[in-house]
Amino acid sequence: MNSDHNHGDSSAFQQHYRCYPVSFIEKSHLEKGDKIIMPPSALDRLAYLQIEYPMLFELSNPSAGRVSHCGVLEFVADEGLVYIPYWMMENMLLQEGDIVHIKNASLSKGTYVKLQPHTTDFLGVSNPKAILETTLRNYSCLTTGDTIMVAYNNKKFYIDIVETKPSAAISIIETDCEVDFAPPLDYKEPEKPEKPSLSNKVPPEVDEEPAKKIPKFNPFSGSSRRLDGRPALQSPPSTFSPVPKQQHKEDTGGTNVLTSSASTSRQFSGKLVFGSNVENSSSGKQKAASKENNEDSVPKAEAKFQAFTGKKYSLKD
Repeated sequence: MNSDHNHGDSSAFQQHYRCYPVSFIEKSHLEKGDKIIMPPSALDRLAYLQIEYPMLFELSNPSAGRVSHCGVLEFVADEGLVYIPYWMMENMLLQEGDIVHIKNASLSKGTYVKLQPHTTDFLGVSNPKAILETTLRNYSCLTTGDTIMVAYNNKKFYIDIVETKPSAAISIIETDCEVDFAPPLDYKEPEKPEKPSLSNKVPPEVDEEPAKKIPKFNPFSGSSRRLDGRPALQSPPSTFSPVPKQQHKEDTGGTNVLTSSASTSRQFSGKLVFGSNVENSSSGKQKAASKENNEDSVPKAEAKFQAFTGKKYSLKD
């Protein structure tokens, strides 16, 4: 059925054809672009109307209310037929043998396009930008709402045309076009980790070996030690004081040995020895006897200690 005839304005190209996939004429490579195959009569009409190159067309399916745009590759189809990439037939809800309306179109050069992959797999390829640049070389125009197919590494990736500027349909022939990506259709926001409650909070890790605090210097805070190495219970008196009344004298060959009372012995354990044993024992006995005879007549007086004089002293009350 040849339905090649004009509609409306005679200065524009408007035709309707029965559509079939490009695979019907063994041109499956055209699935990687938006080029269609038209009959030779279409070329005659376009030349007569002096349509400017590159030739761009608007495809419409009035029954479904779908519109798209495309370019043309060859004029070798049978009269009344047009061969279209299958992905375009899917966009326009066309079946094999359905009627499609075609008219020439003039589109602005695109400056911006926003794409949305169907799956996150496309973003995982090594260089999606380079793949898009290579694929879009086979396209003449892009239309908002269309879904294009990108073939790479034996896989087919479908991408939605979300937005185009400066119009809903743009030409991408010899133009610099900014490309933006929307999140893939199957993209899911990562779940935010739940904040732990106060009762379940894990205590912060404590260093196994905390830094040692440097002790503060306090002068004169040490403890006293005796000469024999044992700790002293109390500090020794700063000046010499007489021995308490409770005492006894031992005669050890001319040397007087004084032992303190029980309270004094707690302060100083051991013996304190004063003087020397140079003099014989007889002189020591004479001095002791003379002192005992004069105890009643001579008032008690405390002998003054003189260190390193070689003299002996006896301490009495």
